[in-house]
Amino acid sequence: MLLASSGQMAALRPPRLLLLPPRPAALPLRRRPSMGASSARRRGGAGRVCVPRCTGATTPPQTSAGGSAVQVPARRKCSPLLDSALLPGGSELAVHEWKAVPDIWRTAAEKYADRVALRDPYHDPPSELTYKQLEQQILDFSHGLRVVGGAPDEKIALFADNSCRWLVADQGIMATGAINVVRGTKSSDEELFQIYSHSESIALVVDSPQFFNRLAESFISRINARFVVLLWGDKSSLNSKAVMDIPVYDYNDITELGRENRNALCYSSELSEQGQQGVFEAIGPEDVATLIYTSGTGGTPKGVMLTHRNLLHQINNLWEIVPAVPGDRFLSMLPPWHAYERSTEYFIFTHGIQQVYTTVKHLKADLQHHQPHYIISVPLVYETLYSSIQRQISASSPARETVALALIKISLLFMEAKKIYEGTVLSNSPVKPSFIFYMFNYLRARIVAALLWPLHNLAKMLVYKKIHSSIGISKAGISGGGSLPMHVDKFFEAIGIKVQNGYGLTETSPVVAARRPFCNVLGTVGHPIKHTEIKIVDIETGEVLPDGSKGIVKIKGLPVMKGYYKNPSATNKALDLEGWFNTGDIGWIAPHHATGPSRKCGGMLVLEGRAKDTIVLTTGENVEPAELEEAASRSSLIDQIMVIGQDRRRLGAIIVPNNDEVVAAAKRKYSLDGNNGLAKDTVMSLLYAELKTWMAGCSFQIGPILVVDEPFTIDNGLMTPTMKIRRDKVAAKYQSEIEALYN
Repeated sequence: MLLASSGQMAALRPPRLLLLPPRPAALPLRRRPSMGASSARRRGGAGRVCVPRCTGATTPPQTSAGGSAVQVPARRKCSPLLDSALLPGGSELAVHEWKAVPDIWRTAAEKYADRVALRDPYHDPPSELTYKQLEQQILDFSHGLRVVGGAPDEKIALFADNSCRWLVADQGIMATGAINVVRGTKSSDEELFQIYSHSESIALVVDSPQFFNRLAESFISRINARFVVLLWGDKSSLNSKAVMDIPVYDYNDITELGRENRNALCYSSELSEQGQQGVFEAIGPEDVATLIYTSGTGGTPKGVMLTHRNLLHQINNLWEIVPAVPGDRFLSMLPPWHAYERSTEYFIFTHGIQQVYTTVKHLKADLQHHQPHYIISVPLVYETLYSSIQRQISASSPARETVALALIKISLLFMEAKKIYEGTVLSNSPVKPSFIFYMFNYLRARIVAALLWPLHNLAKMLVYKKIHSSIGISKAGISGGGSLPMHVDKFFEAIGIKVQNGYGLTETSPVVAARRPFCNVLGTVGHPIKHTEIKIVDIETGEVLPDGSKGIVKIKGLPVMKGYYKNPSATNKALDLEGWFNTGDIGWIAPHHATGPSRKCGGMLVLEGRAKDTIVLTTGENVEPAELEEAASRSSLIDQIMVIGQDRRRLGAIIVPNNDEVVAAAKRKYSLDGNNGLAKDTVMSLLYAELKTWMAGCSFQIGPILVVDEPFTIDNGLMTPTMKIRRDKVAAKYQSEIEALYN
């Protein structure tokens, strides 16, 4: 049922305080000893929860099982457009005038009411929601949170993985004026405890009974929680001893409580007559919407405070990068709490798209089945797709493999020729090219492209058409959250699948620059998006450098965070007095040229690595490991690699080999029996040969290598949730082996 308009609300009767009858909304739990002042805020008794249905009123104290009075917070906030009927006099905002992130759902529901917004096939029960249903569930969830004790500006921890209910919970929390503190289930119990404690969260929303039970001993017993909400699964599967007297609700409990509360509000009278304590306030653009703790490739995670204005900047300005239209299909598989996935999801839903949730396990099948127009993901996904295509080609007959590889090489040459006459050749030289020299190259490129064009078209029909049908992505793949290897970038360009690389950080909401569909220059992360400034400064002096010069990237504008939560020293270190954020990334801005092969590249940002990742050798040379790792990872024998050598005379590497490919290569080279294991010397010899081959053009070469069997994963803590190697963790894990390697 829709909320009444402000005019209808004025004509209704005065409000009454309504208490729900006893109901099994909360799991009956035993009481545990008090854990301090916060336990006095907990609601409910040892078998039921008594809560006000009409949250607009000031609620009298209720008695907990321990006999202490619990005062329900009277102050209320709401999203000014989504919940406009709750504001005194209603809201005067236009349907597209958003002041808080949840406002987008009212606009989307009115424009795309019965259009399917999302499909979530891999949870139980599978879900499919229209835009109108999604808006209603967000409203129900937010009102349900108010009923059980959620209040504005308090922190509610949302520890769960990607699903439609994560989205509802995320937006429901925001719509109450509370601040959600987000993380996924792959984080360690200790990390989750630190985040919950540091953020001063008062309640917990969790993914499933299995995840809750995992946290039971190491986490739940150490926290103060007003209530717990279970997004998926049955409460009967919970370890009830772990939560003692904390009320536990499942998803349906919260949405049903919220629905009843909304219905009660519809039949109550003017909210303004309830007294000032019960009047709803509008959430403001400068209010903090969420705390995101940086995943961090090193160091302790910091709580990034992002405001509604930060996130709305992304929603309002990403269309020029992803020109989505109603009905476009998107596949979603990244952690939704990560700023990259999160902001882009908010944005795409404002354009009437359909989102399908998938997983790493189901990605290949879902790409073929759903044929998405777009996929938004991290570089590792595109690397995986690239490797999968290469394996399929290798598995075909020798004749087909030869033809396919030859046609791909021709397409790569064709694209290189096109760049010259289209003006998209990347260069950091500020010197204007000679007109005669350029015209010679221009004409030569035109001739080469004309000669190769028929074969490139033949490749489209014979090879690329099959690849397209197997992975979809008919409009573009959007890559962010890490460095996209150049060979992967070039490959997808050659076969006609557009991959647009972007750049940003959690502290910048996150997108600050991205390649546009009409100017997709490889090797760059594109131009800055609107209301965002980028400059390059000297790493030592801080002076602004001219275009083409390499230095530290700094960002200023609407997407920059409010600061780090309870960490003023880190905030002051990252943000200067003028509002410039120090990214810690090394990069340069392409010089502007009116003519020549680089005429369309001017102003684009090029990244070269992280300043803190720079390896300083005892020879005084500075090495950016990203370039070397990208070159080495092209080898099919190398699954993962991390370059080492800080304060050493020469570089080394830790390598996780692709065992199947190593065995196959050994059989081909040494004619080995498949039943015999490979000697360590054989493996080392093969890996050294691969490094020599693929890194021949690099400025530095790898010396000693350490081969390890355990891959770097999120589960073992050696990768971030966005699949970047945690260099400090890997170095610490293999510290003794590294010492032995160099000694």
